[in-house]
Amino acid sequence: MISAALGTLSACSVPPPRRADTAPDPAPGQAISTARRALVMQFLAHPDDDLYFMNPDTRQALDAGTRVVCVYLTAGEADGVNKVPGAPRPAADKAAYSSARRQGLRQAYAALLRRDPFTRWETSVMELGGRHRAETATLGAGPRRVDLVFLDTAMHTGRHRLGLPSLWEDRRLSLRTVVADGSPVRHPGSYTYDGLVDVLVELLERYRPTVVHTLDPDPDIRHGTEAARRRDSEQRGYSDHADHTAAACFAWAALIRWVARATAAGGEVPAFAVAAYRGYYNRHWPKNLPPGVLRRKAAHLVPYGGAPGWDCGNPSGCGDYNVGGDRPLTSRKGWVRATHHRYPGARTVLTADADGRLHAYAVLGLRLVRWREDEAGGVWEPPQDLGGGPLAPALGSATADGGQLLLFGLRFAALSGHGGDNEREVVLLEQRAGHSGFLAWRGLGNPSPGRDEGRRIGVPVAVTAPDGRVHLFVRNAEKGLSTRVRERDGHWGGWRDMGGGEVQDGLTTTVDGEGLVHVYAAGHHAVHHWTQDAPGEGLTARTQIDAGPVPGTPPAALPAPDGSVELFYRAEARPGLTTVRAGVTAELSGFDGYGPVTAAPSRSGPVLLGLSAEGHVRLRTADALLTRSRGSVALDGATLHLGAEGRPAAAGLGTDAAPWLWRP
Repeated sequence: MISAALGTLSACSVPPPRRADTAPDPAPGQAISTARRALVMQFLAHPDDDLYFMNPDTRQALDAGTRVVCVYLTAGEADGVNKVPGAPRPAADKAAYSSARRQGLRQAYAALLRRDPFTRWETSVMELGGRHRAETATLGAGPRRVDLVFLDTAMHTGRHRLGLPSLWEDRRLSLRTVVADGSPVRHPGSYTYDGLVDVLVELLERYRPTVVHTLDPDPDIRHGTEAARRRDSEQRGYSDHADHTAAACFAWAALIRWVARATAAGGEVPAFAVAAYRGYYNRHWPKNLPPGVLRRKAAHLVPYGGAPGWDCGNPSGCGDYNVGGDRPLTSRKGWVRATHHRYPGARTVLTADADGRLHAYAVLGLRLVRWREDEAGGVWEPPQDLGGGPLAPALGSATADGGQLLLFGLRFAALSGHGGDNEREVVLLEQRAGHSGFLAWRGLGNPSPGRDEGRRIGVPVAVTAPDGRVHLFVRNAEKGLSTRVRERDGHWGGWRDMGGGEVQDGLTTTVDGEGLVHVYAAGHHAVHHWTQDAPGEGLTARTQIDAGPVPGTPPAALPAPDGSVELFYRAEARPGLTTVRAGVTAELSGFDGYGPVTAAPSRSGPVLLGLSAEGHVRLRTADALLTRSRGSVALDGATLHLGAEGRPAAAGLGTDAAPWLWRP
């Protein structure tokens, strides 16, 4: 996160790449790796990206004993000025500023490990392929451990362009590295595009993470004045720093190459889940962290920022001084006040056989995978690969009129850098009639025309109407909604823009007591609503639902007993749960926390699934409030399922990349 001269990373229209890479194989039937120990690997552009955009997820993984490895692609040297607000501007020294920022990281992660911020770390040089070298720093606290890996690419080229975005776009570029003061790496090197992707693949293979955190590869389009863009530290036309976009693209390219190489050689698909995080997007939308969660998140930026008077033992500086003290909380940009996943929604789709055996579907190793219980209430059988990759982590689903399951994903149709295509598409995996396996994967295209606009679409969601039609919805590049409809005979209509205002991703759908399909999404100031005038007609935008407070999370929606729809969401920066029904707003007591909730109807009333303020999965029924206290840390996107007798079950993926199932 840097306020430096900014470039633009929109699409990749430059000469073709030097070499063809192994193409991802979407066909099913690959072997899936299963033996693993939980490890989170984070790919960052700058020191502090993790602290601003990925916490509290990183902290929760560490607190549970999960090892965390952070890979910083740039040296973070910016203009070399480590300025204390209110003090005279110091002389620029890029090597010193880079050193001070990594000292700040050591202080912050020592505090996250509950060690003294000035604890000494073990530093060394990691030898990598292509004669590349990286500085590493390691610190442990009992079973918990953090590894920091610094690749140190320069933030600017010799022509004063941003380095990482230029490396992604320009096949002719060789980007130098920066040697930070005090680093065990003594001499600078350089990276080409393929050299950097290969090093990231090597790190993935060396550490074999079960969860990978990246930044946002496809930030929202944003138009504004040049003055506003510079003030917000954003690239031209997009709501993020160009380095964040490039770092995310490099990370996803490495993940795709890692899986493709492993499977091309006849090996197993590496078993990992991915979580991508929005960056400067946080500036432009309602904040979603309540005060208690926010205070804890911001507190870990204090040791990162440090101060000149600290006795940290590093003569080049004791942190990134512009971030010290309460400045993250008082900054008008508000980056620290939210944590947004790039692909919100269900990670896991849970279904049941006629005999009560559960099936769980999720994206693992960028591919769709299915687990089945060996018997009702039993244990999971080994995973079955259903292919389709490379896929984003969230899934949509619906049950067709004939009972067959429809699974929808967002596929990276192309992501090859320096001149290659960069495209996304919505894809479908449809169960055969009689539930005997699946048909071949089918592409459903993209509602936003153009190579650049098509990258900005969201996660598909779907619902089946009483007339048997399946309605598919996607947030489009204009931040509105688009839809396609599947007829009862399986024929799909074309994409249609539904109009309406700007909304965030994380759509929710339901069908009311009169058979009308509804879609809801969180906007800048209110919940937005689309519905039909009569069953079978197209959905159109309606008046925004402003009876309740500004939404901080996507809403959940359920049909109410009186035929209306009831909404559940957390208001901006508040821990409580708001309900809205027939224009009446209330706050539901006893279910405080943060993040979105999932809702399911039962005979005794709504069943709700969400997170506590500590990040634990919680379930609320009419009779009880229950907290999941065992098992691996749950990733975002947990799923709620009610069995034939109304017994609730929650499922999701954990930091060990294995499915968890909770039947309280």
